[in-house]
Amino acid sequence: MRYVAAYLLAALGGKENPSASDIKKILESVGIEAEATRMDKVISELAGKKVEDVIAQGYSKLASVPAGGAVAVATSAAPSAGGAAAPAAAAAEEKKEEKKDDSEESDADMGFGLFDD
Repeated sequence: MRYVAAYLLAALGGKENPSASDIKKILESVGIEAEATRMDKVISELAGKKVEDVIAQGYSKLASVPAGGAVAVATSAAPSAGGAAAPAAAAAEEKKEEKKDDSEESDADMGFGLFDD
């Protein structure tokens, strides 16, 4: 990722097609030793492409990735969801029942209850 970032910095700095020496200079300015194989890979993948086009392609790919929570909001906000809230209410009710059962079991484990005669 650091090689891509350095390439983008060089491109935004005015270099139309940044070279390995441009990337190396940027990386070394922040104390990172550059690996030739990784630099060559980035340069070969981005050669002849406009940075703006590559970024636009990246945005379109990110738009198709579901984000956490967005699905739940869309489901609960959808008018055709019908009973979307019902399963959540049932789960909450079931959880309450489980808590009651746990407290009754803990009394039984002790051998006596607080209100036993």
